[in-house]
Amino acid sequence: MTAWWHPDIFMKKTPNLKERARIFGEIRAFFNARGYLEVDTPALQTAPCMEAHIQGFRTELISADRQSTRAMYLHTSPEFAMKKLLVAGLPKIYQLAKVFRNCEGSAWHSPEFTMLEWYQRGMDYKDMMTETMELVRHVLKKPVSVNGRACDAAALWEKITVVDALRKYADVDISNHLGDLAHINAEAKRIGVYVSPHDDWENALLKVLMEKVEPRLGSLSPAIIYDYPVSMAALSRPKPEDPRFAERFEVYVCGIELANAFGELTDARVQRERFLHDVALRKKVYGEDYPVDEDFLQALEFGLPACSGNALGVDRLIMLATGADDISLVQAAPV
Repeated sequence: MTAWWHPDIFMKKTPNLKERARIFGEIRAFFNARGYLEVDTPALQTAPCMEAHIQGFRTELISADRQSTRAMYLHTSPEFAMKKLLVAGLPKIYQLAKVFRNCEGSAWHSPEFTMLEWYQRGMDYKDMMTETMELVRHVLKKPVSVNGRACDAAALWEKITVVDALRKYADVDISNHLGDLAHINAEAKRIGVYVSPHDDWENALLKVLMEKVEPRLGSLSPAIIYDYPVSMAALSRPKPEDPRFAERFEVYVCGIELANAFGELTDARVQRERFLHDVALRKKVYGEDYPVDEDFLQALEFGLPACSGNALGVDRLIMLATGADDISLVQAAPV
């Protein structure tokens, strides 16, 4: 097999790398023009993440005198560090960060990839939806296609709640059955989605979303699916007007998840409860856990201002722009 660096092989992705450079420039121009400050936070962290089903890379920090060691992780997102910068006083920040996620590998996944994250103090999550649309339109200047499905970012985007998307695309109604495991299990069986006897309500619902809803989002124009059940809130805050749901949205293009955004949770007590729940779930499912980033919780207690944030997969954005069918084709060198 010819090596990836052989000129005859490598030349085929040179146009993609030129488009990658253009997109990085477009992203920076977009945020710089809006008064955002570009930051660069360390990849080496105390905790890689808190989401139970995201796997991190563990390493060891050895002291200069080689007398002590400390477990450290490569970050799966720069989120914790960037929110600390908001507490420190920076109002509008963005970062193009290399991030690392273990146990991943497919045409649209890589264990090392580039994440764009940005945060703005005082921004409502619906204003973040608008800014996200403006960014994607700024970068994707022509329609894109994935597996024969065309999508035009310049067209009117679909905005749909999780509850309405389940009704529309899966014929499942959870509006009066939040947290009802028996109901979602029965509905999943009815529509042909396998749910394990070990799945809790959130995992069962996620399987329905992944199989019946997400693949249909983002046809003709990108889609924003929003207001997830609060048990799937991650680091987003409950909606003040209906705390059964969280201020969280995701962006899909041609069935591909592109971005995941929050009206950010600022309550340290609630965040700690969620972290401990995720630690217990990871321990139950995978037989391991990650440390809680106590410094992050202390920053929340000191005072994270009301804000919204977004995380967008840059490699996927470049794949959409170039038509590349594998993430390695938009990265200069494979992992």
